[in-house]
Amino acid sequence: MAVNIDRGQAPHLRRNKGLRESSAEPFIRTIMSDESVTAQFTKDNPFPARITENRVLNKPGSSKETRHFVVNLTGSGLSYKAGDSLGVFAQNRPEEVAALLDAIGASGDEFVSPTMLRLAEPITLREALTERLALASPTTKIVKTLAEKATDPAEQAKLNGLLEPEAKEVLTTFLYNREYIDLLTEFPSAKLSAQELVDHMRKLMPRLYSIASSPKVYPQEIHLTVAIVRYETNHRERVGVCTTFMSDRTTVNATPVPVFVSSSHFGPPEDGSIDCIMVGPGTGIAPFRAFVQDRVADGASGRNWVFFGDQKKGTDYLYEEEWTDYVAKGQVQRLDLAWSRDQLTKIYVQDRMRENASELWAWLKAGAHFYVCGDAKRMAKDVDAVLHEIIAEEGGMDSAAATDYIKQLKKDKRYQRDVY
Repeated sequence: MAVNIDRGQAPHLRRNKGLRESSAEPFIRTIMSDESVTAQFTKDNPFPARITENRVLNKPGSSKETRHFVVNLTGSGLSYKAGDSLGVFAQNRPEEVAALLDAIGASGDEFVSPTMLRLAEPITLREALTERLALASPTTKIVKTLAEKATDPAEQAKLNGLLEPEAKEVLTTFLYNREYIDLLTEFPSAKLSAQELVDHMRKLMPRLYSIASSPKVYPQEIHLTVAIVRYETNHRERVGVCTTFMSDRTTVNATPVPVFVSSSHFGPPEDGSIDCIMVGPGTGIAPFRAFVQDRVADGASGRNWVFFGDQKKGTDYLYEEEWTDYVAKGQVQRLDLAWSRDQLTKIYVQDRMRENASELWAWLKAGAHFYVCGDAKRMAKDVDAVLHEIIAEEGGMDSAAATDYIKQLKKDKRYQRDVY
């Protein structure tokens, strides 16, 4: 399952500030030996790729920041297929690392062995915080430790109050809106050593992004469509670790970005004569850009029907020129667009599906495959509900029969989802 943003649907997106800090050199020091140059690059042995293009897809005036990245695979030996994902290893922001070091009075040169990493030998605290550990999502464990170590009575009282059984929901909300730096600055009397801090942290995991290109068109490149995450909680500016690593802290054609290809069940039908219905609002359009490239390159005779939506047509129509060209050439037979903020009543992709219920049912009856990519919590659920409605109403079925029909579509791999 691929994700095109770092942390769900962030409540606030802030504009790009053009930061250009640090590099990913420490990531690749173990994978650049002569023996590894021809080795198969994997999650455990990522390839130090270069981003060769980084551009904003939204037009001025948009409330969003969606970027198109081109990742160069030359020399990697990596291959991919439409529907796969790219895994990216990021680094935390240097200023966030510096703030944590300052909060515990550390230089960063202290050696630590984070228990969850199972390292053969210790690494420096700075390296651990920069490359290996997640600085967000603190758990109840750190609150308990701070409660034990706090010497200020007011701090002790607040921490112990959060740990009361009846305060479970309060604690959940408290932690959700905070990162480790918040806790260390809110409870300064609780002194942690370098090792104690890292032992409370989780491993910094790679992020997976749906690939937005076809290898039949771009065999040595992988394209990504990524929503850059910038928001605010607890009166602090936050960012998506990986999205801003790519957008702000890598230099085009210069900074090594460790990547690997993650294979997926998700993909266009092998039989090019089969019709495809693709529902991908926002960054969910990424794999369908790859699907259409793939099918056009193959000269597939099957029809393509794309549903795309976002906030405003004037600023958020991702890859507009490409879709317009596909339609003009008859390579995309149907393109239905939904703009939620261009009128008083919000219109979404599921509304467009409803408006075209009879034709959508006709495509399904004729053997079309149905694909969905994007937000799992809202969009994908709503699309699934409308699909059930359409099949029941247009197919003359009751709810149970429609559910069975959809189960069969999934079993036959004619209904596939890549949701996050």
